[in-house]
Amino acid sequence: MHERIYVCHTFYHVYVACLKEFHILHQTNVGAQSAGKGSDKAGRATLVLSKMSNKFGTMVDRARECGLFEEVIEYDEKVDTFFPELKPLRTNTGSLPKNMLNRIKFCKRFAQLQEQYVPVDFTKYKDIYVFCDSDPIGYYLNYKKIRYHALEDGLNCIKYGDQARYDNNGHFRFKAWLASTSLIFIQNGWGRYCIDMEVNDISILDYPCPKYIEVPRAPLVEELTQSDKDLMLKLFVENMDELKQQLEEGKDKPRVLILSEPLCDLETRERLFRDLVTEYGKVDGKDAIVMIKQHPRDYLDYNTLFPDVILLAGTFPMEMLNFIDGLKFDKLVSVYTVVDSIKFVDEKIFLGDDFMDKYEAPEIHRLNEQIIDD
Repeated sequence: MHERIYVCHTFYHVYVACLKEFHILHQTNVGAQSAGKGSDKAGRATLVLSKMSNKFGTMVDRARECGLFEEVIEYDEKVDTFFPELKPLRTNTGSLPKNMLNRIKFCKRFAQLQEQYVPVDFTKYKDIYVFCDSDPIGYYLNYKKIRYHALEDGLNCIKYGDQARYDNNGHFRFKAWLASTSLIFIQNGWGRYCIDMEVNDISILDYPCPKYIEVPRAPLVEELTQSDKDLMLKLFVENMDELKQQLEEGKDKPRVLILSEPLCDLETRERLFRDLVTEYGKVDGKDAIVMIKQHPRDYLDYNTLFPDVILLAGTFPMEMLNFIDGLKFDKLVSVYTVVDSIKFVDEKIFLGDDFMDKYEAPEIHRLNEQIIDD
């Protein structure tokens, strides 16, 4: 029987998995120096990297070599649209009973079709941790009656979009009851075989879930040693010399970091970020050095469209910048990415829904406001 397995869909998920593994090492008094091949405590977890929505690239090999994980496995997870036979079961019939019957059929059949792509035997692990159990892996574990721990997709993300309730708007209590019987599946702590759902801060969430447990990220970061941080930088950053050279640009000038996100269509996204560069490209009236940290799933060609902006790669979580000594920005600008964990800026600007109203219909992004509390 293996100890632990993490199913990750993004670089941020891998980052949190690393935090949890280092915490276990410190709790067992092994320390960061033991995170190597020779330790009997390190490398006791399996890391599963889903290729469904994120390109992990060369990080896969570095994860295999870092010594923090027993095994690193890629997972060719398939979205429901990959299987044409599922489309009729996702079509609105205009009848609530028929829709619910189709959903019951969908949940079971989707899991069955997914099974051939699942790369590990989850029954061989004591503890299973799943980020984004809304993805196919959640349906599969529910179908196979395998118990697991869920973790929030991003830091405090449920505060800005409670997807479980939004996706099941109307008659939520009835649907939650169906999920508790495993007839249907609902993510984020509502599935029958979900043991608990880790969130960073329960107090900020508008809607309760009986399986929420609070596991703050900050204490996990604070207990990292310099060796831990160095290991994670090697794991996530493919070319540290290139990154440091980029970050050296304009150290004697005002500097602004803008976080890109896969918002809107590409044409609107270009306009949105061009507006951000114009709006925040000055600090105290002086032209600033502007850098854009690309989101892993944002495929806008910033190099071509924004030649005067320094583009930081989307192949590492922004939290890695916390580990670079002496790094400092005057401003950090984000639309939806929660920036509470960032330490290297003087001013953090979180724009949110009011800003997005200018670029798309409010009902697209104001999810929690549309939830019917039944």
